[in-house]
Amino acid sequence: MEWTTIADTIAAVCFVLGASLALIAGIGVLRLPDLLSRMHAATKPQVLGLILVLVGLGFRLREPEAIGLLALVALFQLVTSPVANHMVGRASFRAGQVDPDRLIVDELSDVLPEMKEPRGAP
Repeated sequence: MEWTTIADTIAAVCFVLGASLALIAGIGVLRLPDLLSRMHAATKPQVLGLILVLVGLGFRLREPEAIGLLALVALFQLVTSPVANHMVGRASFRAGQVDPDRLIVDELSDVLPEMKEPRGAP
């Protein structure tokens, strides 16, 4: 078996797994009951699905320049997605859009009244 056939097979498996995780993330966003659960479903499998698609694309392209660019895309996605979702979750919590009965751990309610920064979205 040749290297290109093995690389194409790995790429196909990565594409299918990445697309499946993206589909699972989309279903989770539609089906889960509250904002924080939806954000979790949108972040975790979506980022892993994107990384799998990028790995599959790297195996399919087989060019060092393209692989470097794909690695940068994956790195930026890993850096920005958790920060953005943390900020959205914090703003929604401060705006009162989170159901406190669904929280298992609530560390923000105790320190929220003494914070001096502006409130989140109304």
